[in-house]
Amino acid sequence: MPADPLSTTFAALADPTRRAILSRLALGETSVAELAKPFDISAPAVTKHLKVLQRAGLITQTRQAQFRPCRINPKPLRDVAHWVEDYRQMWEQRLDRLEDYLQQLQAKQGRTKK
Repeated sequence: MPADPLSTTFAALADPTRRAILSRLALGETSVAELAKPFDISAPAVTKHLKVLQRAGLITQTRQAQFRPCRINPKPLRDVAHWVEDYRQMWEQRLDRLEDYLQQLQAKQGRTKK
């Protein structure tokens, strides 16, 4: 059974090398050779990372003669951001309720100390 797109995106983002590649591509299109420079890994290893990012839809790669530029595709990242946003809102509401409760406790303690 194929994974859902969000799971595929999270799996691709789980690796720090792939996240670093995406960070570099956020600055603009670049070649595979340029992407590989900062990493102390083999060219085939970089290619494997790029394939994982491509399968997740996070990057696209074109061919222009010998040049194979890569560019970031923001849609899967937007999907992750939307998913996380729902949980952020929930936790903010819970923290707001906790804050209200703590203020009530403090007010109650202030009244009992007098």
